[in-house]
Parts: sequence; structure tokens; C-alpha cells
Amino acid sequence: MGLLINTKHLEMTKLPLYPLKFQPILKDKIWGGTKLKSVLNKPTNSPDCGESWEISGVPGDISIIAEGALKGKSLVELIEIYEGDLVGNSVFEKFKTNFPLLIKFIDANQDLSIQVHPGNKMAKERHNSFGKTEMWYVVDAEKEANLIAGFNKPTSKEEYLAYFNTGKLTELLNKEQVENDDVFFLPAGRVHTIGKGLLIAEIQQTSDITYRIYDFDRKDAQGNTRELHVEEAVDAIDYKFYGKYKTEYNKEAQEVELESCAYFTTNKLLIEGTTSRNYKNADSFIVLMCLQGEGEITYGGNSLPYLLGDTILIPNQLNGVVINPSLGTKFLEVYVPS
Repeated sequence: MGLLINTKHLEMTKLPLYPLKFQPILKDKIWGGTKLKSVLNKPTNSPDCGESWEISGVPGDISIIAEGALKGKSLVELIEIYEGDLVGNSVFEKFKTNFPLLIKFIDANQDLSIQVHPGNKMAKERHNSFGKTEMWYVVDAEKEANLIAGFNKPTSKEEYLAYFNTGKLTELLNKEQVENDDVFFLPAGRVHTIGKGLLIAEIQQTSDITYRIYDFDRKDAQGNTRELHVEEAVDAIDYKFYGKYKTEYNKEAQEVELESCAYFTTNKLLIEGTTSRNYKNADSFIVLMCLQGEGEITYGGNSLPYLLGDTILIPNQLNGVVINPSLGTKFLEVYVPS
């Protein structure tokens, strides 16, 4: 009996990899607005679009390639076929077909709920999921916009509950007025919320687990309040006071590391002229989020145009690219550290 061969599968393995753009996964939210379209050119006419998932491996929300020879294929399909050539050998060895990062843009037309995310251990035990450590980069901030990150003084579980039960929780939380290009690192366990008037780029572990602590008594169009997760949050919160929560960095630098943790490293690149990026020593995929400018990325004699709002995955196999801006460009450059 002859060996059956899946020719479609075989054909896909022969296609060369290239910088990949994905169809944005757009999500309406009770607190969403219109900046994802008006600022970042996302394909939505909703007045309440709160999130654009740029690259996602979250079950039920798997990213689909938007263009090129691999158009229509899912991110998971690609990892199954290309393995380390796509994501890096160490990334594939650790995560297999689970893409380890979730890349988003968030438009907060109203305050988000006060919330916290569990760490790996709690998320695994209770949800069979990764935990959720994340970072925020402020793409655009309206005048006097603010956010919450952590506590504003040393506290304890007992003191937290006392404030919460008397309706005074916000008095215990650290509120920061923010401006464009501010950065906040939010390890799992840190209480936080994005405030009204902020457009944020978010890099996080692949997880969609959020424990909502307080939602400002909001009601949806049907008059319903959203579910709170008060008891779960108590177990997830890191009650330590850290004093400083905003990341300090040189905003004028042409290339600067913003954050590096076990799950991701994020750099900011300011590019005015033709620039080569060498990724030969990065055993990881690279994600480029365009926050300003436009131009093209060239690789192996080919080119891919980019615009403000584009998010591009550079496969590990490519080793590097050349960025040719036609307008001064700002990228976030994200990868998984080996």
C-alpha cells in the first residue's frame, strides 16, 4: 500500500518565509473609542473599539496572515510547519505551537476597570493558562490623562480589604499622570488600570485572564454590570509597595531598551535613514510595531511597505532586515530573550 502524502501540507513547507502582517482582531469594549481607526488606521467603524489584537496565539483568537504567499494561514499553522525557523529554536522548544506573546493596541475612551492578573503558578492551577505579565507604551495621551499602577504606600492584604470593603480602594492606589512615550512595566500581581484618554501599545504574555476588582459601577447597553473577581484578585495581588512604577529611560535615544524580563524584551527605535537590524544572535522571532512614520522593510532582495499602526513579525530564519523610512519612523522592537 502506498504512503499517503498531504500535498497541501508539503506545498506549504516549500514556501519561503518573509516579514508577516496579520489581520487585526478588533474588539469592542464598554470603554472603547475611535482612535484605533483615526490614529492607527485600523479597519473599524465602531464607536466603541477598545482593542486591536495585532498578533495573538490565544485560543479562539488566533491571528491570520494578511498578505503574501502565506495569506489566510493561521499563526498556529505556521508554527507547526516552520517551528524554530519562524519563532526561534529555544522558543519552539519551550512553547511548541503556543505563540508566547500577545501584542495589542488599546484605546481607552473611558477608564478601564481596576484589575490584576495572576502569575504563572496561579494561572496554571486555576485556568491551565500562562500568567500575565505585561508592559504599556503610551502612544498618545490626552491632556491630564492618567493611569493606576501599584499601591501608593506600604500595605497588606488586611489593609487592602479594609479599603476595598469601605469603598475607598482608589485612595490606596498609585495614580500617575502620563504623557506620550511613557512606559510602565506591570508584572503579574500588580493592581492597575488604563485611564481615559490613553492610546497604548501593550506587550504581554499569551493570556487573557483578568481579575476585575472594581468597574466604577458601570452598566452596559442592557443595564447589566460586568462580573467582578474580588476573591480571586485577593489571592493574585502583590501587596508590596515599590515606590516607583514608571520606567525611566532616555526618550531621545535612537535605540534604547525599555524593558527586559523573562517573557519579553522591548526596545524603542527612532529611525531617520536606512538602518540595518541584525538578528543573527536572537534565537527568537522579532515583532516591530510602527508607532510613527512609514517606509519599507527590505530582506533578501524583497521589500514590504509599512505604515503607522502596522505590526510586523520577522521570522527567526531571516537573521535581519533593512529599514528604509520615507518618513521618520518609531518602532517598538520586541522579542523573547533566550
